[in-house]
Amino acid sequence: MTWSFHFSRPALTVLAAATLLFGSCTAPRTIVSTGKVTPKGEFRVGGNLAFNVASETISKTGAALKSAAAATVGKDTVGYSGTIDNLQVAALAYVLDPVRPSSDLYVRYGALDRLDVGYKYAFGSHVFDAAYQFMGPTGTVERPGGPAGANYASIGLQFATQRASLPSLPFLDNINNILGFRATRRDIIVPLVFSHSFGAEEEIGAVSYGVVYTHTFLRYGFEPNRIVNGNVKVPSILDQKSNFPSFGGFVNAKLGYRYVYIIPSVGIYYQNYGTYQLLNNKTASLSGLTVVPSIGLQFRIPSNRR
Repeated sequence: MTWSFHFSRPALTVLAAATLLFGSCTAPRTIVSTGKVTPKGEFRVGGNLAFNVASETISKTGAALKSAAAATVGKDTVGYSGTIDNLQVAALAYVLDPVRPSSDLYVRYGALDRLDVGYKYAFGSHVFDAAYQFMGPTGTVERPGGPAGANYASIGLQFATQRASLPSLPFLDNINNILGFRATRRDIIVPLVFSHSFGAEEEIGAVSYGVVYTHTFLRYGFEPNRIVNGNVKVPSILDQKSNFPSFGGFVNAKLGYRYVYIIPSVGIYYQNYGTYQLLNNKTASLSGLTVVPSIGLQFRIPSNRR
């Protein structure tokens, strides 16, 4: 039997709102870079606060988590039912694209005149990346290589890795133990960024926009220890693999002077997450939109080269 789940009207309950503030994480898709990469020898360090708002996860988590908690708490065995289907879909949706606030810290270094490299820690996710600037001057604020108001463009490649789980709340711990849900994911992110400088070499900031391609590789499994179908224990499904693309666009503004900048940003993405194997030979299909607003602070550390 096949179950198919598609986008429906968002119904975020109070329970879901409280639950989704904790736990699992997703690959950072906050784009705060400009078309100008970090000049050779310079550093950029900073951090961002963001909120991941995924339509499919909102539509699948509220009622599912509440009904699953009521059905499973305190039971030695749990009969397979629609509640278990809903719980599995909620777990998958949350790992694929959680609804929650997130934060990250990053550092970037100008390795070459048109190439910089960076590392970002998103409290559960590790991101390694590089970006190549193919348009615009390569000077610095102290030694401009072009006029004020220059245009820039760059393309990046990011690799993110993480383990994923349901939030660690008392009743959800019990549910997670029943499902035995485990997942890991890898994400490849390719942002294409265009920007217009405010002042020479972004001395007072820039406005940036672009498109982003992401490809996610997920490995997951369910290993239940108390779910039965009749008198028979439901068998586990382990080492399931799936992958899916995501397409989106973003805009950000870099506002400040020379050494310190505030960067508000917003991105919107669409993804067809694909079809996933559930317990008891059932499947679920998910797809939806994700909006990622953020606010960040960035510090520029100039090179000591003369």
